[in-house]
Amino acid sequence: MKSVPFLGSALAAISLSGLTAAQANDDVLQRQANPAEHVLQTVDYSNTRYSKLDQINAGNVKKLQVAWTFSTGVLRGHEGAPLVVGNMMYVHTPFPNIVYALDLDKEGMIVWKYEPKQDSNVIPVMCCDTVNRGLAYADGNVILHQADTTLVSLDAKTGKVNWSVVNGDPKRGETNTATVMPVKDKVIVGIGGGEYGVRCHLTAYDAKTGKMVWRGYSTGPDSDLLVDPAKTTALGKPIGKDSSINSWEGDQWKTGGGCTWGWYSYDPKLDLMYYGSGNPSTWNPVQRPGDNKWSMTIWARNPDTGMAKWVYQMTPHDEWDYDGVNEMILTDQTFGGRERPLLTHFDRNGFAYTMDRATGELLVAEKYDPAVNWASKVDMDKTSKTYGRPVVVDRYSPEQNGEDTNTKAICPASLGSKDQQPAAFSPKTGLFYVPGNHVCMDFEPFRVSYTAGQPFVGATLAMYPAPDSHGGMGQFTAWDNIEGKIVWSNPEPFSVWSGALATAGDVVFYGTLEGYLKAVDAKTGKELYKFKTPSGIVGNVMTYQHKGKQYIGVLSGVGGWAGIGLAAGLTDPNAGLGAVGGYTALSQYTNLGGQLTVFSLPQ
Repeated sequence: MKSVPFLGSALAAISLSGLTAAQANDDVLQRQANPAEHVLQTVDYSNTRYSKLDQINAGNVKKLQVAWTFSTGVLRGHEGAPLVVGNMMYVHTPFPNIVYALDLDKEGMIVWKYEPKQDSNVIPVMCCDTVNRGLAYADGNVILHQADTTLVSLDAKTGKVNWSVVNGDPKRGETNTATVMPVKDKVIVGIGGGEYGVRCHLTAYDAKTGKMVWRGYSTGPDSDLLVDPAKTTALGKPIGKDSSINSWEGDQWKTGGGCTWGWYSYDPKLDLMYYGSGNPSTWNPVQRPGDNKWSMTIWARNPDTGMAKWVYQMTPHDEWDYDGVNEMILTDQTFGGRERPLLTHFDRNGFAYTMDRATGELLVAEKYDPAVNWASKVDMDKTSKTYGRPVVVDRYSPEQNGEDTNTKAICPASLGSKDQQPAAFSPKTGLFYVPGNHVCMDFEPFRVSYTAGQPFVGATLAMYPAPDSHGGMGQFTAWDNIEGKIVWSNPEPFSVWSGALATAGDVVFYGTLEGYLKAVDAKTGKELYKFKTPSGIVGNVMTYQHKGKQYIGVLSGVGGWAGIGLAAGLTDPNAGLGAVGGYTALSQYTNLGGQLTVFSLPQ
């Protein structure tokens, strides 16, 4: 394995905020620096999902045992993870998005419970299960973005509602599955609904009052995008006037998608936040000529004003539903002989991107799954007119093959080489740990008309394991973002739909759709431990310390896009946007559930 030089401290990559606490939410900065607590779903603002705790390590992790469990009382997909603040743990559920406050000093006693009253009509509008990726904590408040798009601030001690505000309209297809990010005096939230032709946005609310501060759309006029045509850049060049509306036919940008239901990260030193926008609507590419900007885009915005500094569109005129919402992981590493602030992104399209997060310069773009075939490469020639664009292979282009034509053996499938399940980064190894899918598809687009609140998909698809490979539908991969190469990769029978966690104990944790919590050696990938929980794991592994003892926690409860057949009781192979047929065998390995399982070393 090639060693990667880092800034002076090995932990510099996760300490971006050390000298600039006044620029961000002081409470969040202080608490994220304390590895005993877990106040953000991303572990830290940099989205590294790395913990400095090392009591559990590669030498003793095999001794892990269940310390305690908690039933959530809810079925369907349990994504995200609990929070830990002081002696309190905060656990969330899928719809109806119940929040429990548990006292760790009193054996997990329920201190309070918040159960919102949401209209059940929200459920069929949610794209890919009723998941929620969790809570955030800041300044004594627990923040929840509900499925019906109601944003709620709860008093962490009592569960009392401080304020609530509605971010969207489910009757138009607007829903939420994402977490939130508190930054300074604001709460940043996104929106979902790309499969309903929603015109999506990112919004900042005042953390004390819930009043909207700014909203930046993914498509439309410059004033709505919060861009400066002369100063906002794409690959180093100004984007120019009307960059979005000029890339759509007529008013199609008004139903253009570009949703923001993924993860958000923040660099206090640069005072920029980063996120990705999703697929354009409809899935039928023939119906929407042009690049469809700025869907499928990495955004760098100022959190105070929402103004975009730079953008980079990964999949112009997306033909495959390769949502661009996956996490942006921020590290400080040596690239090209000098220290640079980097952003690493594992996109659904199967390419891993390394960028300079200050300037938006594209440094690396390579396939992190060898099965990827829809594009041969990303053009890295800066003198080329197609610089930064993928080189699409005609055979796997639904646009070129035409409507009502079934384009076969496209890799990856629409759920990508990785979906929202977040990767982790260890500053000790310099590697990224990527929970992945190893799935291909047949994709047939058809013409569809837009009606507000009705599905606006325009394609049918079938999913199956990547051919001529290990036979499974998943893998867990260690990636070198400087060289753009796989270091090691472990095959899995089903997609790894759980978020990874890297620790200072040289252990990386993740969960599997069959329900296993697994621990592997951070350097070699060797499996060190596994335990089967009551249901498939689509949650993100977390760790905390209480009374001097380190614990590992994970939510199990099968669901998400990959597990939608089990979660929703679907049997039609074409249901769940093609996932039901692809994951039929999953029912032989696990069943519905909703449980938090917490592990520790024996006394």
